[in-house]
Amino acid sequence: MLKYSGVRDRVGISTDRPSQGGCYALRAIAVYLAVKHTQSNKSYFLQAAWLLKAVTCIDLTTLSGDDTFSNVQRLCSKTKYPIRQDLLKALNMHDKGITTAAVCVYPARVCDAVKALKAASCSIPVASVATGFPAGQTHLKTRLEEIRLAVEDGATEIDVVINRTLVLTGQWEALYDEISQFRKACGEAHLKTILATGELGSLTNIYKASLVAMMAGSDFIKTSTGKETVNATFPVAIVMLRAIRDFFWKTGNKVGFKPAGGIRTAKESLAWLSLIKEELGDEWLTPDLFRIGASSLLSDIERQVSGETLSLEGGEVDPAEPGLHLLQADPHLLEVRCQLC
Repeated sequence: MLKYSGVRDRVGISTDRPSQGGCYALRAIAVYLAVKHTQSNKSYFLQAAWLLKAVTCIDLTTLSGDDTFSNVQRLCSKTKYPIRQDLLKALNMHDKGITTAAVCVYPARVCDAVKALKAASCSIPVASVATGFPAGQTHLKTRLEEIRLAVEDGATEIDVVINRTLVLTGQWEALYDEISQFRKACGEAHLKTILATGELGSLTNIYKASLVAMMAGSDFIKTSTGKETVNATFPVAIVMLRAIRDFFWKTGNKVGFKPAGGIRTAKESLAWLSLIKEELGDEWLTPDLFRIGASSLLSDIERQVSGETLSLEGGEVDPAEPGLHLLQADPHLLEVRCQLC
């Protein structure tokens, strides 16, 4: 991974603020890509295939003050069986091992999640938020210890929040140093770095913070905690995705992307999949490189899949149907390579 030695010199980030015209252009591109997928959803099977693919990329999340072992246990059960078996059987997908990508909880609930998944004989990863989530306004020593404790309790993925003050005051090297320490504290666990883009002030800051986070060793960069006033938006996502693309071109390292906050409907999940496909290509359409942070999204996807299934005569799958045929090839990566338009 690239060693930080000045954002402008090593990575070539422009320090100029984007023009008003540039911001308008980004929003126009975002709107275009967000609605593009709706132009060709001609097949029930294709729609269902993409929705099931979205399921495999979800970090099923509960981050409430009243979380208990019981609701974490229910969450883990839903993680293993995200879609009703009768619906999957109607689509001939009941034996493909479709699960969500991970379960995400507070550090104090990691043991509960690990215990529940073990009891269910399930190897789905447990992710934990950390570093003073959601504000990140605690001492660095405390934030590092929180990571270590979550890893000790069994978390294999850590979603950290950055210190937004370092971005807003242009302290890029200090930001790099902090994230590097987060990376070290994670050990073998995957590091997802939450930028809290709604609090970074500008698209330029978002692009710079994205690159610094990747340079410091992040496995994923994530839009939001879900607690900000503004969470995952398409213009912000395009900036982050193009930072990922620039970083890949310069280093050969692939970094994942995770939008989170306010993603509640099946239609929105399809828009995010379409955006990833357009900006980064099919290689990023796997749980290894794309996640969706959500708590209520899964319920709407199941409703939509149910609607698609009820529309089928006899509930039988045509093996020649391209969407499901490709979907069945790999239950985890679900490489659906058919074009959306």
